[in-house]
Formats: sequence, C-alpha cells, structure tokens
Amino acid sequence: MKPLSGARAVALDALLSVERAQTFADDALNHALAPSLAEGLDSRDRALALELVYGVLRHQSTLDWRMDHVATKSMAKLPARVRMALRLGAYQLLHLDRIPPSAAVNESVALMKTGSASAHWPGFVNAVLRAVIRTPAPLWPDPAVDPIRALSVRHACPAWLTERWIARFGVQDADALCRATTVIPPLTIRVNTLKTSREAVAARLAELGVAARPTRISPVGLVLDKCGSVAELPLFRDGAFYVEDEAAQLVAPILDPRPGERVLDACAAPGGKSTHLAALMQNDGELVAVDTSAARLRLLEDNCRRMDIAIVQAVRADAAAGLPKELRERPFDRILVDAPCSGLGVLRRHPEGKWQKAADALAAHQAIQRRVLQGVCSLLRPGGVLVYSTCSSEPEENEQVIDQFCSAHTEFRRESVAPWLPPSGSSLATGRGDLSTMQNHDSMDMFFAARLRKAS
Repeated sequence: MKPLSGARAVALDALLSVERAQTFADDALNHALAPSLAEGLDSRDRALALELVYGVLRHQSTLDWRMDHVATKSMAKLPARVRMALRLGAYQLLHLDRIPPSAAVNESVALMKTGSASAHWPGFVNAVLRAVIRTPAPLWPDPAVDPIRALSVRHACPAWLTERWIARFGVQDADALCRATTVIPPLTIRVNTLKTSREAVAARLAELGVAARPTRISPVGLVLDKCGSVAELPLFRDGAFYVEDEAAQLVAPILDPRPGERVLDACAAPGGKSTHLAALMQNDGELVAVDTSAARLRLLEDNCRRMDIAIVQAVRADAAAGLPKELRERPFDRILVDAPCSGLGVLRRHPEGKWQKAADALAAHQAIQRRVLQGVCSLLRPGGVLVYSTCSSEPEENEQVIDQFCSAHTEFRRESVAPWLPPSGSSLATGRGDLSTMQNHDSMDMFFAARLRKAS
C-alpha cells in the first residue's frame, strides 16, 4: 500500500501555520497542499490530510489531556512541531480505526526525522504514542466535582466558553453544546432557484450517485452524503447551488427582499447571503454588496457569474466607516448586516476558532458591529427593513447589540421573524421575536438574526 506520509506532512505544516500565524484552517491547508498537489498528491491523501487537520483541531485539548497522562513532559511545554506530531498520531490512534496503530506511530515518528528537529524527539514521540496504545484511558473528570473542567476536557471546548454556556444554560445543555463543537458538520447546499429547483437538483445528484435529502426547515436546501469534492460536480460549475449551512439559509428570507427594490448587503463577501437575496428578488432590482476585502469580493463576483446573477454591484468599502457618496445618494429599501463576529456559532466548521478566540474579544467584536449598524442605518428609507445577523452564540454580539442600537435609534422597532420562517422552523423564533438556531445545534450552525423596521 502506498505510504500516506505525504498527507501527514501536509497536515503537520497546516497545523503549525494555524497555531503560529492564527490563520483559518482551510487557508492553511490549501497553502500546505499546494506544493504536494504539484507533485501529484492523490485525492485519497488530500482527503486524509483534511481529515487529520480538522480532526486534531476539533479534539485538540482532549488529545493533549490524554497524552499528558503518559508523557514525561507537558504537552504545553513541548516544541510546536513535536506537539503537532503527537496530536496527529494520537488522533489516528483514538479516532481513526482504519489506520493501523503501527502506521499512526511510525508516520508520526517519521515527521520528527525531517526539518530541524532534535535527534531526541523521534524517540520521545514513539514512546508517548506507544504509551497511549498500551495505557487504559484515564477516567474523565467528574462533572459533579468540576463541571467546567469535565465538559471542557471531554469535548475539547475552551474552559472560558464552557463556563459561559454552563452559566447560561445549565450543565446538561452546555454538555450538548460543547459536544456539538466536535461533530463533523453535514455538507449542506442551497439550490439556486433562479436556475433550477430543489427536486431537479436532487434528481440530478441521484443520477451522479450522490444521495441528497431535503433540509428539515429551509425550503431550498439539500444535505449531501459522500459526494467527494463539491467543486468537481457539474451542477456546482453550472451554478445550480451554493454551499451553505441550513441556518444561514434562513437569514435572507427574513429580510424579504422584493423584485425591483434597492437592497444593501453591508458585509457581503464571499456572497452566500447576496446570492440568496438576488434569487429572492428574482434577479430584478439593485443589490449593492459591500465588503472590505478585495479578495473576498472577487469570490463574490465569481459566485455571481457562476450562478447567472446580474443585479449585484460589488463595492469595496467599510460599512462601519461610511459608504462612498454615490451609494448614499438614494435610500435603500432593505439592508442586511451579516456582521463580522467571533464565529463561535460555527466552531464545528472552523474548529481552529476554539483555540484562537477569547472572552475579551467579544467586546471588540461588539464595537465593530455597533459601528456597522451606525454606519448604514441612515441609508434605509422610512418604512424600510433592516436585518442584523451573526454566526455567534453569544449575547454580547446578538441581543445586546440590537438592544443598544434600538435604545439609541428609537425610530427602529423590532419585528418578530416568525412570519418569515417556514412552519417547520417556527420554534426558532425566540420570545423576543429574534431568530436563534442554538436549540438546533445538532443539525445546523448557531445563528442569530433580528428584524428591525424603520418608522415611516
């Protein structure tokens, strides 16, 4: 059988980049893969590299806890390269039954024989991983004694976030939320209704051997099973769908844009909400998509071309600092603020966030979110609708932002999102009328949205 050391070397490089440069895992993985792809790394190895990177990040602190029970040196005090090689080996031993234990150990040791690693470290890695194999698993911390540590260790969830969730929801619900951060998310798509229907896409996928089932709440979503690379599907290249979690698919309909209207997507790239808004507008009207990132705006424009969307005007600007004069000359009928946030509601998709975020960052995010709302609210026509959304689980970025905004801008009033949710999603409307998908964390990401109307 062909050695899989190439996949592990790619995973090691990506994980080191995530830790040292605080990059997104997908960016780090793509960068690490590039040289290997040029050398002919096959699809099986690419898939293994991806599984290793995301698996280690999802279970990182639990892997460290397990090895701290058998190692002579604390994981926290090891050189980064050694620590990552150990995590890669332990993840394979504890979570990948198809990998022979000998291969998991030997390949991890081999990673220590490259680069500038000391001659001491290959033996150390070998000893620790073999100790993991032969040593019975230690007992989990007792939740009755220390619930924060118990949940944090068992589900590889940061202690600060675990503590917050226990305080808000109690130990039982917090346990489920922490566990959700370790789950591999489903591959969910939103059908481009400008070009096709959900039924037609499902039928075509079946012909291609890809099983698809309708999303439970979104009327335009499908959950795919074992389809390989989505980008290689003809339906993707033809613009028949956009990859998007079901929770995200519920936001644009809450804004309820109509054909012929002038709509602003204030934090738009890479285009998930913009392309959905355009479909709801039936590709008729004016949709201004603003973002600060030129690279991400190019992705938005690529998505619009792929999906045959003609009404989107991509503009590089900072909504928090004020939009260009030419965009302020006429008011908007509707505004979407899908605000930059901590991303704590999508940790299962971006598990690096578990180790890159901290509680003190919430105040900084809130300040930006308030500035964005302040920067765009005057651009909405009287009687117009503004929707604010995040992929955060935390009230500082959600309810508190809206409460503060409405207190400062009494011309805006909250409206319940319930009329704009499908009947099967009515329970997602909170008592205050906002959208919260936290209770559905087992099937979708954690999203928040509030709908506001400006006085006529």
